[in-house]
Amino acid sequence: DVEALFGFVKVNQATHAVGTMCRLLGISRSGFYAWMDRPISPRRHEDLSLTAKIAAIHRRSRDTYGAPNIHAELADEHGIRVGRKRVARLMRESGLRGATLRKYVVTTLSDPQAKRREDLVERRFFADAPDRLWVANITYIPTWSGWLYLAMVLDVYSRKIVGWAMDAHMRTELILDALQMAVTQRQPRGVIHHSDHGSQYTSYAFGKRCREAGVMPSMGSVGDAYDNAMAESFFATLERELLNRRRFKTQAEAKMAVFEWIEGWYNPHRRHSALGYRSPVNYERAHHQARARMAALLPPAAADSLSGKMGKAA
Repeated sequence: DVEALFGFVKVNQATHAVGTMCRLLGISRSGFYAWMDRPISPRRHEDLSLTAKIAAIHRRSRDTYGAPNIHAELADEHGIRVGRKRVARLMRESGLRGATLRKYVVTTLSDPQAKRREDLVERRFFADAPDRLWVANITYIPTWSGWLYLAMVLDVYSRKIVGWAMDAHMRTELILDALQMAVTQRQPRGVIHHSDHGSQYTSYAFGKRCREAGVMPSMGSVGDAYDNAMAESFFATLERELLNRRRFKTQAEAKMAVFEWIEGWYNPHRRHSALGYRSPVNYERAHHQARARMAALLPPAAADSLSGKMGKAA
């Protein structure tokens, strides 16, 4: 309604000219100022204040968050407890919306001559601690100077990207670099590494590196997004929140943008509904804090045993 449009102009008048907004929204500038002079009800005043916070959170999320994530951010970071429907209504009134999804594109190229490794997961994408199960895959990033490929390794427990690499090719070296980053950062013991049946993951070099690192390779079927749905979900988020919104002139520009998105946004801040609307880093931190509290309550021998298990999961 008109009052909602007036409210939008009021919230954004610090950054945009009132006359321009009124003209674009098809409302009267004089009507806006007349509305401003009227007493505002306490409820409407609360809505305007809440809308300003919603808009700030939306900007911080790179204009990607919808009502559920903003609702969680309001509660966790600002101590504001309001209904999710109210957040959704205020977002609609302000013209704010979350990012939308594009169709997933398969990048898997299988080697029909390669020996297929056992499927140790069988679509049971669940882990009760970090570094029990990783999933991995490759996607492409278009740039004006040619394709760039991103290989990643994701921890199923926290959805954290523990290893990733980018290059202008999809050869085995790409996934080896991603795996090496994951192994170096996490130092796992007996983690399962699940991927599709792409030729990079069936190569001798990849199998050899897994044996050296104590990683157990597992493979699903070729080009089946449901078999490795968690990896595809991450790529869908990347596409929705970054790739659909930008065009990269060079591969170097794309690399910097992806680096900043993964390490500066996704891992430390990006909330997930499956994690109780916490970020991967915060979800793992809560896990380790809970285990530490549990260890403090146990006898020394049992605490040492638990600490050993925590070390394996860290």
